[in-house]
Amino acid sequence: MSGLLSHDPGADPYVPGHGDLSVDVLSYDLSLDYTVETNALAGTATLRLVARVPLSRFTLDLYGLRVTRLTVDGAPAAKYSQRPGRLVVKTRTPLAAGQELTAQITYGGSPRPVPGLDGEAGWEELADGVIVASQPHGAPSWFPCNDRPSSKATYRVSVTTSSQYRVVANGLLTGSRRRASTTTWTYEQTEPMATYLATVQIGRYVERVAEPAPSGGGVRMRLVFPPELTAQAAATFARQGEMLDAFTRLFGPYPFPEYAVVVTEDALEIPLEAQGLSIFGANFLAPGWQTQRLVAHELSHQWFGNSLTVAHWRDIWLHEGFACYAEWLWSQESGGPAAARHAAEQWARLAALPQDLLLSDPGPAEMFDDRVYKRGALTLHALRVTIGDEAFFRLLREWVARFAYRSVTTEDFVSLAEEVTGASLRELFTAWLDVRALPALPGAGETGESDGAAGTAGTTTPSVPPATL
Repeated sequence: MSGLLSHDPGADPYVPGHGDLSVDVLSYDLSLDYTVETNALAGTATLRLVARVPLSRFTLDLYGLRVTRLTVDGAPAAKYSQRPGRLVVKTRTPLAAGQELTAQITYGGSPRPVPGLDGEAGWEELADGVIVASQPHGAPSWFPCNDRPSSKATYRVSVTTSSQYRVVANGLLTGSRRRASTTTWTYEQTEPMATYLATVQIGRYVERVAEPAPSGGGVRMRLVFPPELTAQAAATFARQGEMLDAFTRLFGPYPFPEYAVVVTEDALEIPLEAQGLSIFGANFLAPGWQTQRLVAHELSHQWFGNSLTVAHWRDIWLHEGFACYAEWLWSQESGGPAAARHAAEQWARLAALPQDLLLSDPGPAEMFDDRVYKRGALTLHALRVTIGDEAFFRLLREWVARFAYRSVTTEDFVSLAEEVTGASLRELFTAWLDVRALPALPGAGETGESDGAAGTAGTTTPSVPPATL
C-alpha cells in the first residue's frame, strides 16, 4: 500500500487520514502470532466500541495488512472495504448514540512503519527482533484501531513467537506459556491507553527486577536487555529508583503498577516512550548527564503523556515541555545545576534561534522540534517563578490527580492553574503559548541570568530548592 489518502482529513490535522470521531474504542484484545525471521504477522483483534453519534458505518485504521474476516457482534459485517491506511465497516443495522458493539477482525501480512507528515512510525524490524514506536501515527502498522490520542482504551495483548525471544508489551505480564518451540506472552493494560502508546518489543533479552523504590509506592521496576549488556545497563539505570522517588514526591503517585525499560541491541536515534515502559538503544548506555536527563525524561512521561494524554496533537507541549522540565528538576534533585540555571541557558539559546514557532499550535512539521520541548519547559519555569514553588507543585499534583488516565488540553491546564492560584494567568500563558516572539524570563535579566527575584516567589515544597537556586 502507498501513503495515506490526502483527501481524508481524519480526526486530527496533524495526522491526516487517521482516527474516527464517530466511535470510541473501549477495549482491545489482540492475539498475535509472529515469526521474526520472515516478519510475518497473523492477528485477531477484538474491539469493543461505542457509537458517539447515530451511525451505520465506522472507520478503523490499518496499514499494510490485509483483513480476511470481519464480524460485528458475532455476525459478518454488512460490508467492509480497505483502502490505504483505512478499514471502513458497514453495520447491518443503524446504531444509536451510546450503543456498544464488538468487532472481531482477522488480518495478517508483513508489518512495516506507517508514513506520515513527520516521518515513519510503528512496527519496525531490528537486526534480531522487533521494536514498535508508534508516536504519533504508527499504531495501524500492527493492529486495527481508532488512531487518535483522545480515544483511550484498555488492552489485552497476547503474542506467540519463537521461544528464543522475550516479548514485552504494555501492562502486567499475566501469562507465559511455552508449547514446543514457541511461547505465548500475555499482557494486560487495565489503565486506559492511547493507541500510539501501545507497543510490543521482541528480542533475545534477559530481565532484571529492581527492588521497589523506597518512596515510590512499591512500584516494581524491570530492566530488560541483551545479556551481553548487563553491566552497562545496570550502571545506566542505577538511579531510576531515586528518580521515581523524586517524581512521586513532586508530581504525585506513579500512575501504573510497574515500570519497565527495554534496551535494544541496535542503536536508536532517540529513546522512546510507551505506557508503562520506555525503550533505549544500546548507544544510550553511557554515564553522564546527557544520558541521565533522557532516563528522567522518559520516566516522567508516565505522568505527562501516558496517564494524562493530549486530546489533540497541537497540545504536544503538555507532554514534551513537562518531560523536559522534569529533566531540570531531576538535575537539581540529584545535585546538579538547578532548574533556574537550565532555564537561563535554554532561554539564551532559544533567543538566538528564529522566532517562528507557535507553542500552542506548532504544526505537524514542528511538533517534535526541540524548541517545543525547551519553550514548553520555559513556560512551566516562568509559571513557577510567577506563582511560587508551593502553588506550582500543588498545581502539578492536582493536574496529575484530577485528570488521571484522561485526555487533556492546554485550556484544561490554564483553567486549573487559575483555579489553584486564584490569580489571572492568561497574560502569562498567552505570551508563552500564543505569541511567536520569546518572552522575557520572569526573575531574569536581559541575558536570561537569574537576578534573584524568584527567591521571593513563595515558600518551597519540602526538598525542592527554590527556582533561583
